[in-house]
Amino acid sequence: MSSFFNKRLVLGLCAVLAFSACDSSTLDLDPLDQISDQALWQDPALIDAFLADVYGGMRHGLYEVQLGSLVDETHFIHGYGTNEVVQSTFTPTNQAIWGDGRMDAFRWQPLYSRIRQVNTILANIDDAKIDDENLRKQIKGEAHFLRAYFYHNLLRAYGGVPIITKVYGLNDQDLLVPRNTFKETVDFIVADADTAASLLDLTPRNLGRATKGAALALKSRVLLYAASDLFHSGKFSGTPAAPFVEYQGADRTAMWRAAKDAAQAVMDLGIYDLYRAHDDPAQNYAQLFLENRDHEEIIMSRYFIASRDDGYNPGLHNGPNGYRNWAGNTPIQQLVDDYEMADGTEFDWNNPAHAAAPYENRDPRFYASILYDGAYFRPRPPEGAEIEPHGIIQTFAEVTLPDGSKRPGLDTRKGPIEDWNGGYSGYYLRKFIDPSVNHSSSTKQTVPWRFFRYAEILLNYAEASIELGEEDDARRVLNEIRDRAGMPPITESGAALKERYRNERRIELAFEEHRYWDVRRWMIAPEVYEDALGILITANATDITDRSTFTNYKYETIPIQERAWNDRSYFAPIPQDEIQRNDQLVQNPLYD
Repeated sequence: MSSFFNKRLVLGLCAVLAFSACDSSTLDLDPLDQISDQALWQDPALIDAFLADVYGGMRHGLYEVQLGSLVDETHFIHGYGTNEVVQSTFTPTNQAIWGDGRMDAFRWQPLYSRIRQVNTILANIDDAKIDDENLRKQIKGEAHFLRAYFYHNLLRAYGGVPIITKVYGLNDQDLLVPRNTFKETVDFIVADADTAASLLDLTPRNLGRATKGAALALKSRVLLYAASDLFHSGKFSGTPAAPFVEYQGADRTAMWRAAKDAAQAVMDLGIYDLYRAHDDPAQNYAQLFLENRDHEEIIMSRYFIASRDDGYNPGLHNGPNGYRNWAGNTPIQQLVDDYEMADGTEFDWNNPAHAAAPYENRDPRFYASILYDGAYFRPRPPEGAEIEPHGIIQTFAEVTLPDGSKRPGLDTRKGPIEDWNGGYSGYYLRKFIDPSVNHSSSTKQTVPWRFFRYAEILLNYAEASIELGEEDDARRVLNEIRDRAGMPPITESGAALKERYRNERRIELAFEEHRYWDVRRWMIAPEVYEDALGILITANATDITDRSTFTNYKYETIPIQERAWNDRSYFAPIPQDEIQRNDQLVQNPLYD
């Protein structure tokens, strides 16, 4: 650690320091805009504030560009380098959206910067002046959790990476550190998570802090990933990067057992359950993400203050343009089609009843997650209320009126409110968006971001059970999730059960930063990265303001974005400037 903190951190600590402003001796001796190392480790409040800043490195999933737009969940209409990712053309020198700060949760340099902060805490915490030994223990536990979390994001993006546990100074000679193997990186993360779990309490000492449950949930996720197909396929065997992208010499049965046991350990804590506060399944699922508190399903969340500028404004970023919002990450037809019918059967465009009314009788989670043509959202702003007074989404391409005139929907790129800012797919996000808020640049909701929730743990348990052939266990927990969603139970076995599981995970965890990694670890990306589709809707109407007068609906799926797959995209490229700085690093496969 340098002699003084970066001013960015100091600004974050100003409230903590305010009490000492009247001490003239301090004013005489210490710089007013910096905190010395000596002062830091003598003050538990400053240490804890430093740790709080490190939590910021976890980021969140509600930035303007969401990870779902880099996979088959959403289309980001503004570009920002997302096209290069979905077309598999990004490279070590052209990082595209991966070079954008909104992706810092998964980027090489920002994650190592945060790891350095954690290592600084762990190097000094034992000798720090802290009278409360339980506080010291909690700080250590949280630091180990955070380091494990940062490394797990590096692992997901890059594979095995250099494991750094010391704080390097400018005069150190051994700055060029090679990559650790995939296995070594997994083992290190698991060990850090175990250490964190042994130190942390079951309940957070402050809202949003790590707990024993969060550490065990992280372990569950990492062990599930480590057992997955990509890392055991041998696809990159013989390449220089093979040890860093493959778990070599593994007993996969033992790995799946470890993954199942890790999920079971979270379940056995006995403090988590599926959220069931509302009788209506759609309302319940929507509200699960809007509750501004920790409830029985939440293992770890990040909370927000509406007045703070931290890249968080999901309603403005993703809401319909007919409400003067920016559209942003718009769901694509492939995801919409994967929501089952209410009776548990697949949606099928070849079924005349489905094709005639594609938004009727669907999985309740569809209505809680997707805004579609005809869905109720919220009252319109004044300029839209005259045209559509009921708060109903209009993504139809055109409606023909009795006089022969044709009108586009308010929430399209041809709509009269904002004809430049609409989506292409015919859908908008509903999940995470509070409909009671008039979303704008000055009015923001305070909906949390869920890092870990109990449904993920049940899904992890189900996947490991399927791979172990313990299908009764898998069906049991899957049907808990489906029952909560108002869906009928799964009864399949074998390959059919695996497919039902994968679709259940896709739907239950939609937009929660899982799908991007799932399609890679399952090695289904070549099929998934097909051109993104949307919907083209036309109808007749006698009154544009009255939905009940609409007839002769026609629905046609249309391409909206070119996509393609290259096997190198199983892993992100290490930035070229990192390769040039450290000749011990080996680039990921197929990027040379």
